[in-house]
Amino acid sequence: MRLNKFIADSGHCSRREADRLIAARRVQVNGVVADIGTQLADGDAVLVDGQPLSSRKPRPGGRRHVYIALNKPVGITCTTEHAVGGNIVDFVGHEQRIFPIGRLDKDSEGLILLTSNGDIVNEILRAENRHEKEYLVAVNRPVTPEFLAGMARGVRVHGQMTKPCRTARIAKYGFRIVLTQGLNRQIRLMAAAFGYRVTQLRRVRIVNIRLGALKLGQWRNLTEPELRELLPARTQW
Repeated sequence: MRLNKFIADSGHCSRREADRLIAARRVQVNGVVADIGTQLADGDAVLVDGQPLSSRKPRPGGRRHVYIALNKPVGITCTTEHAVGGNIVDFVGHEQRIFPIGRLDKDSEGLILLTSNGDIVNEILRAENRHEKEYLVAVNRPVTPEFLAGMARGVRVHGQMTKPCRTARIAKYGFRIVLTQGLNRQIRLMAAAFGYRVTQLRRVRIVNIRLGALKLGQWRNLTEPELRELLPARTQW
């Protein structure tokens, strides 16, 4: 088994975050600092930051993994690092070890998914899968057709052009945007390229999962119909 999968299966973090931990030389296998791509054999001892990990087993008669939708408030940070005040894991306080699927800026609010299943994180996050994420955005200037068209065509962010997206005006100072990628602070940087400043940003949908009536700060388990549409058919729940 690859090391990053073992770490994800333990519930410690996602595979992507596991790769970051390995690259930062925070993971040891049998007392030796591990490399990206390390393969494990039965009985190998894995430590992250000096703490041993063990592969989590399914609960008898129950679903193996946890899948949660949270309406994240502003001020909560999407990290599994317990040393960070206001981290999302402590905010949810779930009995199982969970981690966020992707990120939502500390100064943004709305829908974010959390899970104990590290195998699905990259599947959902990969932009080439065209998984949609929908946002409602308030800005400091009146929304114009030219602004919306420019956002929809694409903007240079972090040295690359954003993928074409869908936009629509919903108020004098508000618009809706649907993305299929998730660059760091993407919407804020896209708007800034046209001289706009985002004053409020709320994510209301990820693929088929909608925020709906979920109140700010509350979370719920995803339903089985939601999971069937969201997850690859091969995924073990």
